[in-house]
Amino acid sequence: MTTTDVIDCLSKVMDPEIGLNIVDVGLVYHVAVKDDASIEVEYTLTTPGCPLADVIEDDIRSILKEELKAEHVSLKLVWTPPWTIDFMSESARLELGYPI
Repeated sequence: MTTTDVIDCLSKVMDPEIGLNIVDVGLVYHVAVKDDASIEVEYTLTTPGCPLADVIEDDIRSILKEELKAEHVSLKLVWTPPWTIDFMSESARLELGYPI
């Protein structure tokens, strides 16, 4: 299992409010794969009051355990640096009508 595998899996997790995956939205800040089949993910949300934060967290944990058979998934919600649209991929910005 590699960080690329983890990022590929995370790109299947959708931000339900935006309708795009959390990787393209720029919510995933850091990924680490440990030797003991555990994964660490630092991520953020578009807003601290996100009503679907639990859904996103559950989806991250589920997909990594199901698809990569991770024995342990450690998730850390961070607020620094604060998320902005500048973190979005070019394709996500185009999809939502933001300038590139």
